[in-house]
Amino acid sequence: MNIRKLILQGEGTTLDFKKTITNNEKIAKSLVAFANNRGGQLLIGVADDGSIKGVKSEEEEKYMIIKSAHQFCRPAIEPEFEEVYVDSKLVLVAKIAQSDTKPHYALDENKKWWVYFRVKDKSILASKIIVDVLKNEHMQTGQLITYTAQEKILLEYLGDEGRITLKQFSKLSRCSHKQARKILVSFILADLIQPHTSEKEEYFTMIEAK
Repeated sequence: MNIRKLILQGEGTTLDFKKTITNNEKIAKSLVAFANNRGGQLLIGVADDGSIKGVKSEEEEKYMIIKSAHQFCRPAIEPEFEEVYVDSKLVLVAKIAQSDTKPHYALDENKKWWVYFRVKDKSILASKIIVDVLKNEHMQTGQLITYTAQEKILLEYLGDEGRITLKQFSKLSRCSHKQARKILVSFILADLIQPHTSEKEEYFTMIEAK
């Protein structure tokens, strides 16, 4: 593994740097976010700026990660490890596979379970729409869409404006947030629209036909 080349990519959807592991809740959040998305790698012993600091005890770091993965993640996650030396400094690589038992929940400091999702270089709290998509991803084959007046409103608005939020769709279609959310989830699972999520907002756009 070429650690330097990997570090040059910078933190992103499938890569996170950790100088050291000090908090089970924080690491569980990262593990869950990777498992709920496309998987990823944690580089332990690498600072946020990409500088290689190395780990003092790989066994302690492994223990913390495994404890987080087993006790602070639900369902439990099974990371794989690789040890790589760079200029006599040890970098511990924890590999998290994309899960087939989504969604995974992480336990926070208040003993509450939350779903997280990886977006760019952040592990963010998943919205109810993202959680519903994760729960139903394995059933997406042959997703049937019923085009009622509400679905037509959604498509027409996206065609004119390019993007829409849950609140906007609920207001336009005069349906409850719960019903609007259900329609958006079905469209995401059918690969007709895609979510754009950040810590500040969530909106949806059409997926362009290939």
